[in-house]
Amino acid sequence: MFSEQNAKAGVTFPQGFKAAGVRAGIKKSGNLDVAVIYTEKEAAVAGTFTQNAVAAAPVFASKKVVQTGTAHAVTANAGCANACTGEQGAADARSMQLITAQELGCQPDDVIVASTGVIGVNLPMDKMEKGIHQAVSELDEHGSENAGKAIITTDTYSKACATEVEIGGKNVRFGAIAKGSGMIQPNMATMLCFITTDAAIDSSLLQKALSEVVEVTFNMISVDGDMSTNDMCIVLANGAAGNAKIESEGADYNTFKETLLKICRGLAERIASDGEGATKFLTIHVTGTKSFADAKKIGMSVANSPLVKTAFFGQNPNWGRVICAVGYAGVPMDPEKTVVKFGGIPVYAGGVGAEADEEALRAVMAKHDIVIEIDMGSGESEATVWTCDFSYEYVKINGEYHT
Repeated sequence: MFSEQNAKAGVTFPQGFKAAGVRAGIKKSGNLDVAVIYTEKEAAVAGTFTQNAVAAAPVFASKKVVQTGTAHAVTANAGCANACTGEQGAADARSMQLITAQELGCQPDDVIVASTGVIGVNLPMDKMEKGIHQAVSELDEHGSENAGKAIITTDTYSKACATEVEIGGKNVRFGAIAKGSGMIQPNMATMLCFITTDAAIDSSLLQKALSEVVEVTFNMISVDGDMSTNDMCIVLANGAAGNAKIESEGADYNTFKETLLKICRGLAERIASDGEGATKFLTIHVTGTKSFADAKKIGMSVANSPLVKTAFFGQNPNWGRVICAVGYAGVPMDPEKTVVKFGGIPVYAGGVGAEADEEALRAVMAKHDIVIEIDMGSGESEATVWTCDFSYEYVKINGEYHT
């Protein structure tokens, strides 16, 4: 479904989309740092944003665009978050919209803007303006790969995917690029995700689908328990596929939403796996709770425990740290009904540690991908949370990352 060739096509895989990523000198590394994504055909737009009260200026500007229901472009930069920058930050976010709109011949309120990087630093607008001009001049149907590289910060690679499904008798394409590696626990992490599709869909239904999908994908990942000031997930749907416009829930809407779910789940897993300094990718599957909210709360409690994360980095099957995090999650529990498994091997049951094959357990802990199963034995609901370990490298990266 997600071929490597299509993944490289990313946000330009759907019909009518172009993209570019350029070097504007905002990143100290000199790497690509300004991206533009564009559709000449007007697109329905939807978005979810950080719930951090200290949201960055681009978040407020982009929320207003989403409220209009339509958009033509996304302009994003890495290397400077434009967060906690006061009136100047708001003016700079607006300038990003104005410059992009003038270059593309659309309205400023047609332009989503996003930034990621260091907090508390003003955008170098001279570099930003040159970067936007260059990016627009280089817009191309094969420009997604550079656009994806232009939005990453501490990521080890740019996340991208693309796929094609049939909706209403028409082939409909979806593409995406995303970044996120640290400061990740969104309640939509530093996470940006831009999804494009040539499907025709009503903007209110697009928003409904995105909000529901984000709740069970991007809102279920944590690298370090820190919610960024800049998170956003944006979808643009320009209708170029020619399908009958999706204006109500039904078979076409369900196909659309299921495809969006697969895209966001895959990207969420890759973001968690690429956490800063990560050596392990942990899937925490909580079952047997009275509600999804309870299961998520337990899963996040385990995912955000530094002691759990360091134990898995050290390949130490210390189930005591996991059950401890379950116990303080704030969800009523019966320890004797709770079962914990690492890689399918029971390590805690009946209120005590379970006898396990030590060699088999060591083999599990040595793997990169490890599943932690927690059955609370008290209900029918469940949730899955994705996270990673804490390594020496995580401390180094964040000890050296400063304003």
